[in-house]
Amino acid sequence: MRCIHDVTGDDECFSKKVFPYSEGEGLKMQFLNTLWTILIAILIFGALILIHELGHYLTARLFHVRILEFSVGMGPKAVSRVSKKTGIRYSLRWLPVGGFVSMEGEDEESADENALSRKPAWQRMIITAAGSLMNLLLGVILTAVMVGSASSLGTTTVFRFADGAVTEQSGLQIGDTICKIGKTNVHVAYDLRYTVMRCGAEKTDVTVLRDGKRLVVQDVSFPVEVSDGIAYGMVDFSVVGEGKNFGTMIKHVYYESVTSIRMIWDSLVDLIRGRVGVEQVSGPVGVTQAIGEAAKEGSYNLLFLTALIALNLGIFNLLPFPALDGGRIVFQLIELVRGKPINPKYEGYIHFAGLVLLMLLMVLITFKDVWGLFS
Repeated sequence: MRCIHDVTGDDECFSKKVFPYSEGEGLKMQFLNTLWTILIAILIFGALILIHELGHYLTARLFHVRILEFSVGMGPKAVSRVSKKTGIRYSLRWLPVGGFVSMEGEDEESADENALSRKPAWQRMIITAAGSLMNLLLGVILTAVMVGSASSLGTTTVFRFADGAVTEQSGLQIGDTICKIGKTNVHVAYDLRYTVMRCGAEKTDVTVLRDGKRLVVQDVSFPVEVSDGIAYGMVDFSVVGEGKNFGTMIKHVYYESVTSIRMIWDSLVDLIRGRVGVEQVSGPVGVTQAIGEAAKEGSYNLLFLTALIALNLGIFNLLPFPALDGGRIVFQLIELVRGKPINPKYEGYIHFAGLVLLMLLMVLITFKDVWGLFS
């Protein structure tokens, strides 16, 4: 039995009910909605921070590094307890904007044999990378939950064209299994849709499997949509769905996770190349607003956004930029190659400069997000 998996969104029906609130009731509902959005955002950020710091914590414990404090949140302590067994202080702080695992010898030399600074470089690299890897793992797990909750899984085989579909006029046919768009392989409906969005703004070759033979349909056009001055390709056909079993679920989780990571990476490259501007980057305020909108649209959209944020955090923290985990890994890698560390004083200066730049960027983005709320 074949089922249809729509990738265009055209068949979805949305309805809205309007209730005649008085002005006072409207303001109250707006306040409650804003409060609910903030609470959801705090829970999501708190969970992502906890998972990240847990990665550092568990690997530090694995390598017997002396841990001074494990904290979720920043600023003054709300709750703090010291374990009698391990001597580690566990803290919950008032500001839900970060967290940390404080380790002996983390930023200074120490005579303690269990200090981080006295551990081999390869162990310190694992400890440093573990937080981001935990965020990536969480993103994959959430993707698996979404795949598992779907009624069917979309393939890349064309089932039906929309009325007047330009792809049909360009040479695609019902029953074609799309293998490649331009030079990019596609495997499931998710990466098909994303690849079309990236490459479909201009005519492109599409490789398909038709009647058991692989052939190239040249100069295929896709519908184009322009947003913020950038043209995106759109899919104008639905695809055949496939049933869920262990094999198909593993395939979809893998390719959807890889595509989400590619999406985030492409966004970073677009920012560096100037294809998108800083005004299209969101900080905590903008992300909180997006979380509120996703929550209104349903649990699936909220889960998707949370998975994307988790993957984003994992990738961003692994970038080789000073003050980020990736920047620290670069110094540890240099130490591993040359057999001795770079002078900690100079490394500290570089990380401090990186931190200042990151804080300035965060202030700029936050100001932009707040300004956007009132414009």
